[in-house]
Amino acid sequence: MNELRAESLRNVAVVSSAGAGKTSLVEAILFTTGTIPVLGAVAQGNTASDFEPEEIHRRTSISTSLLRCSWQHTTLNLIDPPGALNLLGEPLMALQAVDAVIVVVGTSGIRSELAKVWARVKELRLPCIIFANEFDKENVSLEDLRALCHRDFDATVLPLTLPINTSGHLVGVIDLLAQVQVHSQAESVKVQQTPIPESLQQEVGEARKRLQEAIAEVDDRLLEQYCATGELAQEDMLNGLRSAVRTGQLVPMFCGSALKNVGIVPLLNAVASLLPSPAERAPLQAVNPDTGDPISRQASEGDPFSAIVFKTIIDPFIGRLSYVRVLSGTLQADSLVFNATRALKEKGGHLYTLVGKKHTAVPFAKAGEIIALGKLKDTQTGDTLSEETAPIRYASVALPKPVMSFAIEPKAKADVDKVSLGLHKLIEEDPTLEFHRNADTKEMVLSGLGQLHIDIALEKLHRKYGADVVLHTPKIPYRETIRGTAQAQGKYKKQTGGHGQYGDCWLELAPLPRGAGFTFANKIVGGAIPRNFIPAVEKGVIEAMQHGTLAGCPVVDLSVTVYDGSYHVVDSSEMSFKIAASMGFKKAMESAHPVLLEPLMTLEVEAPADHIGAVIGDLNSRRGRILHVEAKDHTELITALVPLAEVLTYATTLNSLTGGRGSYGMGFTRYEEVPRDLATRVIEEQKAEKHTVVAQ
Repeated sequence: MNELRAESLRNVAVVSSAGAGKTSLVEAILFTTGTIPVLGAVAQGNTASDFEPEEIHRRTSISTSLLRCSWQHTTLNLIDPPGALNLLGEPLMALQAVDAVIVVVGTSGIRSELAKVWARVKELRLPCIIFANEFDKENVSLEDLRALCHRDFDATVLPLTLPINTSGHLVGVIDLLAQVQVHSQAESVKVQQTPIPESLQQEVGEARKRLQEAIAEVDDRLLEQYCATGELAQEDMLNGLRSAVRTGQLVPMFCGSALKNVGIVPLLNAVASLLPSPAERAPLQAVNPDTGDPISRQASEGDPFSAIVFKTIIDPFIGRLSYVRVLSGTLQADSLVFNATRALKEKGGHLYTLVGKKHTAVPFAKAGEIIALGKLKDTQTGDTLSEETAPIRYASVALPKPVMSFAIEPKAKADVDKVSLGLHKLIEEDPTLEFHRNADTKEMVLSGLGQLHIDIALEKLHRKYGADVVLHTPKIPYRETIRGTAQAQGKYKKQTGGHGQYGDCWLELAPLPRGAGFTFANKIVGGAIPRNFIPAVEKGVIEAMQHGTLAGCPVVDLSVTVYDGSYHVVDSSEMSFKIAASMGFKKAMESAHPVLLEPLMTLEVEAPADHIGAVIGDLNSRRGRILHVEAKDHTELITALVPLAEVLTYATTLNSLTGGRGSYGMGFTRYEEVPRDLATRVIEEQKAEKHTVVAQ
C-alpha cells in the first residue's frame, strides 16, 4: 500500500453532530469497500471506529479514529472524530490533517457543534460533500435537508442522488450523474444497478436539469454551451462539477441510510472522482522556526520531510502513538526526526496504517499519507516534525478553552501522585483538558468543555491508571480589599530570659484602583526604625495579606506605608518587626472599611435567535450585565459580564435553554465588589468552613 502516489490518495474527515450517524457511515464505507467482513452498529458496540471501552459503553465516539480503505484504485484515509460539543477539539485538530470533508446531516438538524466545525472547514477552504442520513426513517424530506444546509452552511447545495422508497421503505437511491438506480443491502457488499423506470423519468429529468443549470452557472464556458444547446455533455458536467466542488462553489449532497448500507456507492464514487488528492491542494504555508520567515512545502516526495501531529494516544500497555499527516517528503520507520515546535530531536518508532484498533506496520510513509508513529516521547498534539537541516513550523490550531471546572480529591490519599500523573497523560492526549492546583484554595482543579468531557476523562483515569477521584464544586477564589484609609500601630514586645523581642511600627493603608495589586512605601525618617528592619516589615505585611480580616481571603489592591515606629538596641530583630507589621496590618484593615471581592468573567454566549430572550433573561438572573448582542450568521452572540460564582455549572443550563444548540466561552476580566447581602452569606460560609477544618 505504501507504493501509492499522492495523486491516488484521498484524506477525508467525516464530521457531524452527535447522533447524526457519522460513525455508522464510516462503518458502511468500510463494509462496502470490503475492508471489514460484517457491518457493525454503534448500538451493538462493534464498529471499527468506536473501539475504546468508554465508546462502547456510551454508544458514542469519544476519540478520533483513523481508518484506511480502497475504492476504484483510490486509497481513502478516513478520520472519524467525535461529534459532541464537549469534544470539539478533536474534529478541529482532525481538519488540519485532511484535504476534504464529508458532513453527515441527520434528522436532528445542524447543531452548534457542527456549525463551529463548518466555520473551520470554510476557513481552511476544504472541499465538502454532504451525506443526508437516516432516510430509512419516516417523513424525511431531501428538499428540507437541502434547504437547511443551504441556510445554515451558506452554501449552494446540489442533490446528486434521490431516495427510492418501496412500500414506505428505503431500498436504494437514484444516481443523477450515472443515471441509474443503485440498490444495496446491509447483509451484502453486492450492489445492483438498474435503469431508471419510466415512472421516474420525469422526476429524474427535472432534477438532472437543475443540476446542469447549477454547474453551468459557475463556469462561463459551460454556461455558454448550456444556453446554446440546453444540455451539458456528461464529461463537461463531471469536469465542471469537480472544479466547482474543489473551489467550494458547489457542495454535492447524497442521501441514504448508513445503518441500512443504502446510498454508499454513489458517495464513494464522488469521493474518488470529485474530491482533491494531496497533490492537488495548494502549497501549505508555514514559517521557518529560526527566522520567522514564511515558507511553503508541496505535497511532494522531492521536498524535505515535514509533518504535523494531530492526535496523541497514550496507553499504559501499547505505549504512545502519534497520528501524523506527512505533508512533504518521506518518513522512514525508526528514523530520527526533528520537532521544530519544541526544537528537539526525537527517535521515532514503527509506522502503522490503521483501521480503528487494527495496526498494520509499514516501512515508510510518503507525502500526503496519514499514519501512526510510535515512541515519540516529548512530541505533543499540534507539533510540527521536520528535518533538522530544513526546519519548518506549521500554524497550530486555536482550540476551545475549558468552560467547566471541578475540584477533585483522590478517593485514596495514596493515589495523589497517580491522579496527577494520569491527568497529565490525559491532557497530552486531549489538550482541551486543563489540570492545575489552585494556589488560593489549595484544591486540585480539573477543567473541560462540559460535564461529558470531565466524566470521560475520569473514566479513562480509572481504566488506564487505576485512580478514582471525588468531584465537588470548586471554591471561588474570593479576595478582600479596603475602601478607606486607616492607620494603626503594630507593637510586639515579649520578654524572656535573656534577649527579648521588640518591634514597633506604624502603618497606613490606602486603597488602590481595582487590579493595581500591592505597593509598599518606606517613609521612616530620623532612623525611627533601622533600615535593615524595613524588609522584615514588608514581609510581615505580605504574609498578613494572605488572610484578610473578613473571610480569611487574600487582600489585594492597596498600598501600605510604614511611616513611624521604634526599636530596641538589643531586643529588636527581623522576626519581631515582621510580627509587629502583621499585627499593625490586621488592626488597620479592620478600620479601613474592608470589602469582599469576587472574580468577574466575560462570557460570550452563542445561541439561536429564537432562544435569545430566554438566554438573556437567565444571564440577568445570574447578576449578569449584557454588554452587547450581535447577529452572527444564523445565531446571536451575547457578550456579558457575570460573576464566576453564578456560572460554575452554566453549561447544563444553557443546553436546557437552547435544546443543546447553544455554546459559550469565558475568561477572567477583573475582581469586583460582592453585593452586601451576598457578601454576608459568603463570609459566614467561609468562616464556618475554616472552623470545620480547624476542628478536624
